[in-house]
Amino acid sequence: MILTVTPNPSLDRTYEVPSLGRGEVLRAAGDRVDPGGKGVNVSRAVAAAGVATTAVLPLGGTPGALLAELLGAQGVDVTAVSIAGETRSNISLAEPDGTLTKINAAGPELSPREAALLLDTVRTCAGDPDWIACCGSLPPGPGPDWYAELVTRARETGARVALDTSGPALLAALPAGPDLVKPNAAELAEAVGRPLAALGDAAKAAGELVARGAGAVLASLGPHGQLLVDAEGAFHGTAPAAAVRSDVGAGDAALAGFLIAGGTGPAALARALAHGAAAVQLPGSAMPTPADLRPEAVRITRDLPLDLPLYGPLH
Repeated sequence: MILTVTPNPSLDRTYEVPSLGRGEVLRAAGDRVDPGGKGVNVSRAVAAAGVATTAVLPLGGTPGALLAELLGAQGVDVTAVSIAGETRSNISLAEPDGTLTKINAAGPELSPREAALLLDTVRTCAGDPDWIACCGSLPPGPGPDWYAELVTRARETGARVALDTSGPALLAALPAGPDLVKPNAAELAEAVGRPLAALGDAAKAAGELVARGAGAVLASLGPHGQLLVDAEGAFHGTAPAAAVRSDVGAGDAALAGFLIAGGTGPAALARALAHGAAAVQLPGSAMPTPADLRPEAVRITRDLPLDLPLYGPLH
């Protein structure tokens, strides 16, 4: 079983538009509403693969009730922490060429009591999970050390812990010893405080996070695949996508695939790549099922192309 913790979940509404023009009236060719938030998406992908999962969430208001209902319909067991604020709603505008414009709300402020209750709930409802995935941005209220406390408490359950967050929260949590961290290229660059021009730079940066406490680093590199750095060494993999429809939740699907496959080594990396490639070809933040995967298209190597250029916000 895989348990996920998402301190700032959302309802994600995606509109497919022919083009995006500022100040214009846009008519959507399609729209959908999905449960959102990094950990929520991980649970959705795990459930779509037929594996048991529980999502621990702070939920409030009508959006929170709808989010729990949608998750239940997708086979995700929900453990809710009731909060005074209203669960946020996010909007994505998807264009035919794959360009995605996102508007993410900050989310409701968690009181000290609500933030503490969320931590306590993880410990009391953990059961016997194989992994606890702690994912996403922090809402207003909790400080950056909240994830460090969460990782510490999660590890006390005996489960392995995956962490997918960024910025000060990621750096504060590294000494707590998460078994896995999953940054994207920009988040990895931010963590080490310098641009990453090529794959070799990313591999070195991932090694630095391992030296600071992470058991392993799974880095999403967008069209340049994924990088895994762990005790066995470094592995790089790619998986082609015929057409990118939406990349919302693709990294979360990749993390789910990695954990489903055991969470270590090149075999888990291959599953992560297959899940990520399948997710970008689906609408909105739809999660892939086993029928969507193309594991035969995945390529993994230990002979890293160190000069492979990387591109992103911090490059």
